[in-house]
Amino acid sequence: MTYHILVADDEPDTQELISQRFRREIRLKKYEFIFVHNGSQAYDAIQQMPEIDMVLTDINMPEMDGLTLLSKLQNDETLLKTVVVSAYGDMAHIRKAMNLGAFDFLTKPLDFKDLIVTVEKTLNVVMDAKATQQKLQTAQAQTDKLSSLGQMMADIAHEIKNPVGFVSANIEPTKAYIQDLLTVLELYQKHYPEPDLEIQQLLAELELDFLVEDLQKILSSLAIGTQRIQDLVLSLRDFSRPDQPEKTAVDIHQGIDNTLLLLQHRLRATKSRPVVELVRNYGPLPPVTCYPNQLNQVVLNLLVNALDALEEKCQDTMQQHCQDISSFKIQIRTEQLDDNWVRIAIADNGSGIEPDIMPQLFDAFFSTKPMGQGTGLGLSISYQLIVKNHGGCLSCQSAPGKGTEFWIDLPLS
Repeated sequence: MTYHILVADDEPDTQELISQRFRREIRLKKYEFIFVHNGSQAYDAIQQMPEIDMVLTDINMPEMDGLTLLSKLQNDETLLKTVVVSAYGDMAHIRKAMNLGAFDFLTKPLDFKDLIVTVEKTLNVVMDAKATQQKLQTAQAQTDKLSSLGQMMADIAHEIKNPVGFVSANIEPTKAYIQDLLTVLELYQKHYPEPDLEIQQLLAELELDFLVEDLQKILSSLAIGTQRIQDLVLSLRDFSRPDQPEKTAVDIHQGIDNTLLLLQHRLRATKSRPVVELVRNYGPLPPVTCYPNQLNQVVLNLLVNALDALEEKCQDTMQQHCQDISSFKIQIRTEQLDDNWVRIAIADNGSGIEPDIMPQLFDAFFSTKPMGQGTGLGLSISYQLIVKNHGGCLSCQSAPGKGTEFWIDLPLS
């Protein structure tokens, strides 16, 4: 990677001195220097070359001095950093430059050891800022994608709701009609016990007794399956619905249950691990005043993390013994702590979290997952939603080999 450094100085010796001192870095293409003679040329170069990472500028120059250049750069959205160079003892100009946004300063005559340290320090800060910007842009893209996905979920839920409603509404009449037909069939069998040979052969081929018994099971399965689709549609609709601007008193158990419906597929057994046991220990709670969708999002994030932890536990275990592990368990517990606070606790019996990781758990962009398997924003966003938006507390208890438990503490109102 090549760093681009713009040097603005009207003294003719500056270019030669810098080129000589950094000749190895220039030869290795670590640094590329662009030299100009005043602030006006420097500003034009910055506009034309967005790849510039750092500006090293003298303060006293013709046409446009370094202070004016800094003032103009203040109005531009740029991540580059500026280091000013001034005569030793010219603290008034240096102080003004720092107030205008200069990152650091050097004094003349240049101490090249100091220059090298300052350049490296400045470029490190620029690279960190660019990396953070990239992460923020990625996170924003992910947020936009999730927002679009939420709207799409709401649209899909709406589109599914009506046809499923038609099916559900017709199951009971279908049962009644079939029962009527079976009643007629029984009467025929009663009054005509010896039908024609052709009818007897057909009844034998159809296995009528089995057909009647299985038909009842099929109708029951249809009713159960349709109800599950309706419950899922309801959960999708509630989950994707925008929050109201004001907090609402809600039954948080219903919100948790609706969120769990969205994760049923991840609880089932797979080729690599047994079924995940879900234990719900709900205590008696009054309605909680909150932003329901934000709370559901936090619960979803924590449940997904718990399921991921169980998957990692299975990967860390010898594959042939993974199915022998007696229990992959997630526990959800709710309780009223006192007259003013309630708690939602979500625990898993995964591999736990290392102590050195715990202090970084709620930091933005921090993730222990492989690249591409997470933005590192889930817990950070959850923390913001609970602490800043609800005035609550989000905390974690964990130890290696002991599993992990998150506590969501919320004020009742």
